[in-house]
Amino acid sequence: MMEKTGGGEPLSVTIKQIADLCGVSRGTVDRVLNKRGKVHPRTRELIENTIARLGYTPNIAGKALAVRKRPLTIGMVLSSEGNPFFDDVIRGIEQAQQELKDFGVRVRMRRLHGYVPSEQLHQIESLKSEGIDALILHPIFDPAIAKKIKELKDQNISTVTVNTDIPDSARLCYIGSDYEKGGRMAAGMVFLLMGGCANLGIVKGADNILGHRQRLEGFLKRLKETPEHILVMDYAKAQDDNDIAYASTRDMMERNPDINALYVVGAGMAGVCRALIDLRLEGRVAVVGFDSVPETVDMMKKGIVRAVICQHPFTQGYRAVRAAYDYLVGGAQPDPDYCLVQNEIMILESL
Repeated sequence: MMEKTGGGEPLSVTIKQIADLCGVSRGTVDRVLNKRGKVHPRTRELIENTIARLGYTPNIAGKALAVRKRPLTIGMVLSSEGNPFFDDVIRGIEQAQQELKDFGVRVRMRRLHGYVPSEQLHQIESLKSEGIDALILHPIFDPAIAKKIKELKDQNISTVTVNTDIPDSARLCYIGSDYEKGGRMAAGMVFLLMGGCANLGIVKGADNILGHRQRLEGFLKRLKETPEHILVMDYAKAQDDNDIAYASTRDMMERNPDINALYVVGAGMAGVCRALIDLRLEGRVAVVGFDSVPETVDMMKKGIVRAVICQHPFTQGYRAVRAAYDYLVGGAQPDPDYCLVQNEIMILESL
C-alpha cells in the first residue's frame, strides 16, 4: 500500500505512519522491526500485521549488499496438502518472499500430505542437496526429525519450526500458537455453549504432531479444574484427513447417540460435519474446533460449528520467513516472546 504524490510517484510507507496507525511510538515499531527489546505480544502482532498489510519493507540496504553477492535460499517443508489452514500460511510466506526478492532471497517449498517421518526426511534431504541456507519446517514430532534438525545445525543450516514445534531439537525458534492455551480456551467455549453440562465426543488430531497433543492436554486439564459436568463419552480420530474424520466420527456417534457436543482437535472439520449431516444430527450437536478455513466458516453459517479458536496463519508464514532471513543476514536471534501468535475465539457473529 503506497501513497502517491501529485506527480504520480509512490511514497514508501514510513515507520511513523505505522506507529500512528498502531497507536504506538516509533521506538516500539523499531524494536519490532529489529527483534530487540521487550514488546507486549499483542502489540507486536498488531505492528507486524500492519507491516504485512501495508507491504512495508525496512531499509536494510547495507545488509542487502552482502545478500546480493550470494543469493540466500530458504527451504520449506509443510505437511499442507489437503489442509486448507495452510493456504493462509503460504500467503504469508509469499508476502515475505515478495518483500525480500530484491535482496536475493529465494524460497523453495515442498508440500506433503500426512505425517510420515520418512517422507519428511526425504524432502529435507532433497532441499539440502539443492543447497539451502535455512529451513522452515512444519515438523512431525519424531526423534528422527529432531535428530535431523540437529544435524542441519551442525552443518550451519538453521531451522525455524512453524505452526507446531519440536522442542529440544536445536531449532532456531518456533513460530506458532500456544497450543495448550488453545485447548483450554476450547474447553471454556464448551462450558459456555453447553451450560456446564454435556456428553462430549473428542475427535483427535494426529498423534505425531505435538501441537495436537498439547491442545488435547490443555482441554482435558481444564475439564478437571471445574465442577461442571462435562462427561467425555468417546474418542474418534481425524489425522487431519476429512475422509478419516468422516468415518471415525460417524462410527463414534452411532456408538454413542447421547453425545451432544464435539471437540475437534485438528483439521478434518468438513468430514466431521458431513458425518453429522448424514446422521441428521446438525443443530443437535454443538461443535467446537480450530481455524476459520472456508469449509468451517460454511458449517458455522449452517449452525453446526458453534465456535473456533483461530491462530493467525498468515502471520505465522510471514514471520517464519522473516525470522530465518533476519538470522541469516544479521544474526538476529528471535526471543521466545516473539515466536508466539495469539489465539482468538471466533463465533458466527464475529465473521
